[in-house]
Amino acid sequence: MLDPAAPADADVTEPTVPLTISDPIVETKTRAMTLRRRDILSYPFLWQCHFLLEAGEMPGQESLGERIRTLRLRKNLSQAQLAWPELSDSYVSLIESGKRTPAPSMIALLARKLDCSESYLLTGVSEEAIAGLRETLRYAHIALENGAADEARIRFAEVSVHPAVTDIPGLAHEACWGHALALEATGALKEALGELERAAGMISPTTEPDQWAKVHTALIRCHRQLGDLTTSIQVGEEALDQLTAMGGQWSDAMVMLGSTILAAYIHRGDLAYARQFADMLTTRAEAIGTPKARMAAYWNAAWAAELSGDAPGALRLAERAIALLGEEDDARNLSRLRGAYGHFLLCARPDRAAEALEVLRHAQREMESTATSTVDLASCLLHQARAEIVLGNPVEAASLARQAADLLGDTAGQVIAEAYTVLSDAQARLGLRDEAVAALFQAVDYLEKMEAHRPAARAWFDLAELLGAAGQADGQKAAFQRALACMGL
Repeated sequence: MLDPAAPADADVTEPTVPLTISDPIVETKTRAMTLRRRDILSYPFLWQCHFLLEAGEMPGQESLGERIRTLRLRKNLSQAQLAWPELSDSYVSLIESGKRTPAPSMIALLARKLDCSESYLLTGVSEEAIAGLRETLRYAHIALENGAADEARIRFAEVSVHPAVTDIPGLAHEACWGHALALEATGALKEALGELERAAGMISPTTEPDQWAKVHTALIRCHRQLGDLTTSIQVGEEALDQLTAMGGQWSDAMVMLGSTILAAYIHRGDLAYARQFADMLTTRAEAIGTPKARMAAYWNAAWAAELSGDAPGALRLAERAIALLGEEDDARNLSRLRGAYGHFLLCARPDRAAEALEVLRHAQREMESTATSTVDLASCLLHQARAEIVLGNPVEAASLARQAADLLGDTAGQVIAEAYTVLSDAQARLGLRDEAVAALFQAVDYLEKMEAHRPAARAWFDLAELLGAAGQADGQKAAFQRALACMGL
C-alpha cells in the first residue's frame, strides 16, 4: 500500500507484482488481448493508475488555491517570491485563499513557476494519472467492442466514480456513456437508463449535437426495449425537435436518432405514420449520402414495410442496407442488420428458409463477439426459431424460444412477448395445446402493458384460433373481442 502521509509529489514505487486485471477476452479474443498487452507495454503508468484506483489514493479534492499554496511551500517560496516580477504578493494571497479566480493566462504562468502542468493546477490530477485513466477507458472500449461487456462495465465504472474525473468533463462523460452502453449490453436496462440520463445532462445539443443525438438514441432504444413505448417516442420526438430547431444540417447521428424513433412507432403499431416517417428519413439519408445514414434509413424502412404486409418491399430495402455493410465499421449494427436481413429473407422467401437460418446463425456469432445487447441476441434467436418452424422443426424452435425468454428474463417488453408467441406456435405444432395457450396468454399480457395495440391484437387472434381448436367457444369469443378492442373496434 502507498503511504497516505506521503507528499503529493513524492515518487511512487510501482508494485513488484503488477495488478491483475480480470480479462475474459483472453480465451476468445486474441486480437484484443494482443492490443491490450501492447498498450500496457507502451504505457507502464497504467499499472500505477490501477494501483492508485484500487488503493483509493488518487489526489484529493483540494481547491485551486490550496494546490498553489501546497506547491509553493514545497518549493520553499514566499508569496512575494512566487509573484515576482509579473504579479503582486497580494494577488497570490487572494488566489490561495479562494477569493480570486485566476485567468487561464495566469494559470499557465503559475504552472511554469511551480514546475507543474496547467491541468494539475486545475484538477489536482497529474498528467500521468489522467493518461492512465484514459488508457483504462481505451481498454474498456476494446473490451466492449469484443463482447466482454461485464469487463467493460467494471472498467468504465472505475473511471466514472473516480473523484479525479469530477473536474474533467470530457472524461466524465466518456466514462458515463461507456458504462451505460456496457450496462445495456449486459441486459441491465434500467441501470443503463439512469447512466444515459446522467450522460445526457453532461453535454449540450448546441455544442455537441452528434454525441447528444447518440445518447438520446440509446435512451429511446432502452425505453423501447423495456416496453415503455410512449416514453420512448416522447423522448425521441423532443430530442429531434431540439436538434432540428437549431436549423443545422442533418447528420448521420440525427438519422440514427430518427430511425430509432421510427422503430418505436413500428413496435407500437402506428404503421401509417411509420411509413410516412420512414419516407422522410430515407429522403434525408440520401441527401446526406453517407453509408451510415442510408443504411439506418433503409433498415428501419424495411421494418415498416414488412409490418405493413409488404414483405418483398421489405426485403428489397434490407438488400439495399446490406449492400452497404462493407462501408460500415460499427460491429454491433453490422450484426443486428445481418440478423434483420435474415428475418426479411425468411418472411419474403419462405422457400429460402435454410439460407435465412444460416444468415441468422452467422449474425448470432457476430453478436456474441460484440457489444450487442441481450435484447438483440434474443431477437436473433427468435428469428432462428421462426426459420426452424418453417423448416418443420418445432422442437428446435421451442428450444430457441425458451433460450430467448431465459436470456431476457423480465427486462424487455415486446421481445419477451415475441418469445412467448413463438414458443406458443412451436408448442401448438407439437400438439401441446394447453401449453401453447398459456404461452400466448403471457405474450398478450406483456403486449397490453406496453400499449402495443396492433401486436396485441394479432396475439389475441392467434389465441382465439387456439381456443377454438381446443373446443373452448366462450374463450374463443372473448379472445376475438379483446383483439377487436385492441384495434379500437
